[in-house]
Amino acid sequence: MTTMHKSPNQPGSALTDPVRYPSGATAPVRTKRAFVLVLLTLFIPGSAQIVAGDRKLGRAALRVTLTVWALALVTIFIALVNRTMLLSIVTHPVGSLVIIVVLVALALGWAYLFLNTLRIIRPTLLAPGMRPIIAVVLTLATVLASGSLGYIAYVLNVSRNAIGSIFDAGPAIDPVDGRYNFLMMGGDAGDDRTGRRPDSLSVISVDAKTGESAIISVPRNLQNAQFSEGSPMRKIYPDGYNCGDECLINAVNTEVTNNYKDLYPGVADPGAQATLEAVSGTLGITVQAYVLVDMDGFARLIDAMGGIRIKAGGWVPISGPVTDEANGIHGMPDGWIPAGDQHLDGFHALWYGRSREFVDDYARIARQQCVQQAMLKQLDPATLLTKFEDIANAGTKVVDSNISSGQLGSFVDLALKSKNQPVKRLTIGPPDFDASFSTVPDFDLIHAKVQETLASSRSPKADDAVVSNDRPAAGTIVAAGPTGTSLLPASQLPSPSADFTPVTTTPDGTPITIELLNGLKAQGDEQGIRDLVATNGQCAPL
Repeated sequence: MTTMHKSPNQPGSALTDPVRYPSGATAPVRTKRAFVLVLLTLFIPGSAQIVAGDRKLGRAALRVTLTVWALALVTIFIALVNRTMLLSIVTHPVGSLVIIVVLVALALGWAYLFLNTLRIIRPTLLAPGMRPIIAVVLTLATVLASGSLGYIAYVLNVSRNAIGSIFDAGPAIDPVDGRYNFLMMGGDAGDDRTGRRPDSLSVISVDAKTGESAIISVPRNLQNAQFSEGSPMRKIYPDGYNCGDECLINAVNTEVTNNYKDLYPGVADPGAQATLEAVSGTLGITVQAYVLVDMDGFARLIDAMGGIRIKAGGWVPISGPVTDEANGIHGMPDGWIPAGDQHLDGFHALWYGRSREFVDDYARIARQQCVQQAMLKQLDPATLLTKFEDIANAGTKVVDSNISSGQLGSFVDLALKSKNQPVKRLTIGPPDFDASFSTVPDFDLIHAKVQETLASSRSPKADDAVVSNDRPAAGTIVAAGPTGTSLLPASQLPSPSADFTPVTTTPDGTPITIELLNGLKAQGDEQGIRDLVATNGQCAPL
């Protein structure tokens, strides 16, 4: 008897399977098949090839898919139990490079699978009206899948380049007394930052475990700054940086850069390092690292973030050129930042933190602290994702630091812990010390107040132990003790909250306007303006 074999085209043949062999299928079935194959490639890469194409390719792709899923689950687990480890891997130069290469390879492989899926679909078998629809759907799926991986790789590469430009390749630092202390220096400079005189000096002290933080501001005009034990400059100035009125703490950078660089062999920025040592000795704590912020480039960073939101206690001038050098009097202001709720772009945020006309340095310090907090509070994940490249590129033009890039992940984790916690604040000047204190500072008292502030940030009731940044109103007298300073303990100072009323009217109820302020300026009534803007050191992030 002769054995009969079925032809591929005969009914009942396996070759008539519409998924793998769509030639004999109806138009609706072919359309449904095309959509299913696209979805399979999108959600389970390799499965479309197994059911309808090259099974060898499909098995290889599916193994990669399962491996990626396993790695994703491991990543989620690490994020839940040890977020610092995950951040350290992502921010490490070698770890981030490996991730970038893997992501690019996965993106290209996924794109190839979509192209292969298009071949499997065989668009010529589809109804003419469905061909462009399937083409659009497949293109969108490719962009969503492969494009997303490519974009993540691009963002990581931008981040990696920014980290390499900003941070140091040196060794990691250890906490001292359970805290990391970072010196933030801000000042105007051109492309060459070496030797700048910082306009602002602040130490951000963070508890290494909890992330609870404190900001300690040092006035730029502090005299007789003490260099820390072991500082090369201590040999030059064993009794403090005291050579007259010119020896202010913000002049350390320039003097060391110009005259004592040889004392710091192998140090990238001797002036910044010496300033760090001066702040350490002055405050009686160990400051482990510094961050330099170029204030002229600072506006770019604020703009890249989309601006910041603050509540301003008083009007702040955008100062015009100085017309009286002897008395430090400026000409007509170029503009004003009003009191009340404000959304500041980079230019206005820079002036808000920089301006000191009609007030003293301590009002400016309070506003600078507020701007710092607003940036930390408002730099949320959504902003980072949508504006990451602009922020990273701005950061390379704004920031320099000796923080080790290898330790950046742990510090990012600390920043995330700190984000929603209250920040303690202390200023070595009003409102926490008398205005004359910076000229003849009592370093034992400074050390005691610093330790009290840091102890309050470690307290279980830290929320009730906050150093205020609120400026006293015009005519208020700061309480004085035997040393001429405010001796109110940190635990009794009011919280720097938004619970203040912006001054928007004169004492007789007349609204304060640009025209009113400029009119007083035109009349030469500087004191009248001082009275109206005396509360501009009050500020709170929104």
